[in-house]
Amino acid sequence: MEQRIDRIKKQLHSQSYKLTPQREATVKVLLEHEEDHLSAEDVYLLVKEKAPEIGLATVYRTLELLNELEVVDKINFGDGVSRYDLRKEGADHFHHHLVCIECGSVDEIQEDLLGDVERVVEKDWNFKIKDHRLTFHGICHRCQNKEDKHNKTEPEEKEMNKVK
Repeated sequence: MEQRIDRIKKQLHSQSYKLTPQREATVKVLLEHEEDHLSAEDVYLLVKEKAPEIGLATVYRTLELLNELEVVDKINFGDGVSRYDLRKEGADHFHHHLVCIECGSVDEIQEDLLGDVERVVEKDWNFKIKDHRLTFHGICHRCQNKEDKHNKTEPEEKEMNKVK
């Protein structure tokens, strides 16, 4: 984690910003919860546990700065809540997401699936792509498994009720 913080610190310095203690606390929370797609409020509550003197406005400003500097990506999964996702080091593009409409879980696809699509768009529309985002909305494998189990036990229950 310390190496990643050092690299983020250098990234901020290259843009004439400092990694203040408040910013460092925010970055640490994001690193510790990298898989969680935290909202600003979530980040604030976790930062407050470590450094109670840090206010919500400071966390918001830090997240916006980190977004501008492409340390994090600000994302919205259609629920009206902005979430912050650390950008993977060395990634050319933002990673893709699978959002479950049943349970709200978010899974990530690290593989870039849109290379061919980008080439077509750039060629056919003369459009220089800088980044892209792809979010699939559907039903995750966990919810599908729950539904499958429910459907299997339902006929058995009906049969048992007939016997009574």
